[in-house]
Amino acid sequence: MRYTGPSWKVSRRLGISLSGTGKELARRPYAPGQHGQNNRRKLSEYGLQLQEKQKLRMTYGLSERQFYNLFLKAGKIREGKHGDNFMILLERRLDNVVYRLGLATTRRQARQLVNHGHITVDGKRLDIPSYEVKPGQVISLRERSMNLQVVKDALEAVVGRPAFVSFDENKMEGSLVRLPEREELDANIDESLIVEYYNQLS
Repeated sequence: MRYTGPSWKVSRRLGISLSGTGKELARRPYAPGQHGQNNRRKLSEYGLQLQEKQKLRMTYGLSERQFYNLFLKAGKIREGKHGDNFMILLERRLDNVVYRLGLATTRRQARQLVNHGHITVDGKRLDIPSYEVKPGQVISLRERSMNLQVVKDALEAVVGRPAFVSFDENKMEGSLVRLPEREELDANIDESLIVEYYNQLS
């Protein structure tokens, strides 16, 4: 099941900003609850692997089944490392590309835009957040969705975009220019721990 509860508590528990703003950790950079500030318990190897898996899964907002299926898919790619390929597949999800283009301020908001039919891929409306975007495909808003206030607010808040996407504000369209490099993605994630976690289960 996908987690849909308050993201601030999860952000503090895992030590990451799920909103991407860092606000959750600015005031209280420790786990929630009575003992959060004083909890210095060392995690076991398995605990570290599980925590890393949860960090990445919650960052992209996937259910455990979606996350694991994508992990298995990454393992079938012959070139490159399993962990790197997994991270790249996560980045290629339509909801994530919409987020990276700056059409939404969070991945959760981007997923809603896709779910509600506001997004087009190569001119066709697509409401599947997990759709795997190919480099060069044009991501845009439907004609009737061009003036959505939530999108205008998101675009105004954009500070910068990663080098693997491009966006034309006049046309209100963008694309995944190329596949991202691992070093362009979250440095706070150790994907090798996630590979180890799932390898132990299989």
